Amino acid sequence: MEIFGSSGTRGVANEELTPAFVLRVAKAAGTIWAEDAGAERVGIARDTRYTGRMLADAAASGLASIGIDVDRLGIVPTPGAQTYAEHEAVPVIVVTASHNPPQYNGIKLVGADGVELSVATLETIEDRLLTESFTAAAWDETGRVREIDGVRRAYVEGLLAAADRQPIADADLTVALDPGHGAGALTSPEFFRELGCRVVTVNGQPDGHFPGRDPEPVPDNLADLGRLVRSTDADVGIAHDGDADRAIFFDEDGEYVEGDATLAALAAAELEAGDTTVSAVNVSQRLVDVVNEVGADLELTPIGSTNIITRIRELEESGERVPIAGEGNGGIFFPNYRLSRDGAFTAARFLELVAERPVSEIVAPYDGYVNVRRNLEYESTAERDAMLDAAANQAKAADADLNTRDGYRLDYGDAWVLARPSGTEPLVRIYAEAREGDRAEELVADMYDALADAKADA
Repeated sequence: MEIFGSSGTRGVANEELTPAFVLRVAKAAGTIWAEDAGAERVGIARDTRYTGRMLADAAASGLASIGIDVDRLGIVPTPGAQTYAEHEAVPVIVVTASHNPPQYNGIKLVGADGVELSVATLETIEDRLLTESFTAAAWDETGRVREIDGVRRAYVEGLLAAADRQPIADADLTVALDPGHGAGALTSPEFFRELGCRVVTVNGQPDGHFPGRDPEPVPDNLADLGRLVRSTDADVGIAHDGDADRAIFFDEDGEYVEGDATLAALAAAELEAGDTTVSAVNVSQRLVDVVNEVGADLELTPIGSTNIITRIRELEESGERVPIAGEGNGGIFFPNYRLSRDGAFTAARFLELVAERPVSEIVAPYDGYVNVRRNLEYESTAERDAMLDAAANQAKAADADLNTRDGYRLDYGDAWVLARPSGTEPLVRIYAEAREGDRAEELVADMYDALADAKADA
């Protein structure tokens, strides 16, 4: 696909992701939804980004121009928008760039079942977008727009109904929360308090400039949360990204917990022999170890929620049980709840474990690995392709098992390194994991130097 990447389409707002482009995306998606499913109504939600209202207005105009009525949902986490889609049986366009920097915005497309669209459906919409084969409505048949109240509250009520509330309430937990000025600032504090937790927050005001930190919940952006955990003697720290479909955790000492360790701990609690879990090609050995110990199966996909969702659906249709899936970035699926990444629900499931023992004990079995990641920006497809060619050459020269499902992953037995182009930003990302930090750093440095040299020569 040229336009829709691993999780929708994104770009710098008003430069790459313009109102005119968003209007065309809405017209293309609306046309397909109307033709294939008879959709007469579509919801539009957004996160807190400064450009969100502008782009949501453009999407509303595009839908109305082809004769589709519009439900304006306002600011709501992406999983809350998916809840609305499922309950109302209407597709939803979510204006969000998730974890990307403040200047970015993007579009996620959600089906009337509340699930992000499959790769096949996105390809159909992309083809319609590129050919500009849109429906056109007569002036007196254009769609009407209405504001919908109570969407965030309905989402929280659904979370409360699905959570195992009593053990969490009985544990009398203190939660330090950093919603990062994103959409989760309007739902997660309320949700955790109604679970029976004492909640303290940092970066808790919804603000599309993200003044306290960038939206991506990575260690460099979360120093405030670590300090808040320590200063309030909290039992756990929880951080979201911009649209709150991820959850990242800190332990009771204010130490960052690797997302891969969290996924492994939750998988150990969910998986049984014969089950299947799905993750991406950058999967940690932590999850591999859990799967092997339990006697479950592991399926790998290219990185990104769209790819994982597509594979989960295929497995479930063939009769496989998939109780948990996801990536080490905090985006985790519990398909028995809903086939969506939901930072608040993931946090609730983790709080069930925290109710029984400290976070540090929960993740201790999965502490034996070090993860390193570096990025290389590119300004042209020539630079990107040169870097990927260099990664291929590194793979040929290495004494390692090669996986090319998404980029180039080299498995050395004791460690692995992966180079792949980002699906949402002009970056080539390099990941490595090893039991020793020096080993992981060495693998990343070797790959980085090779790619940087190739980029300079492009």
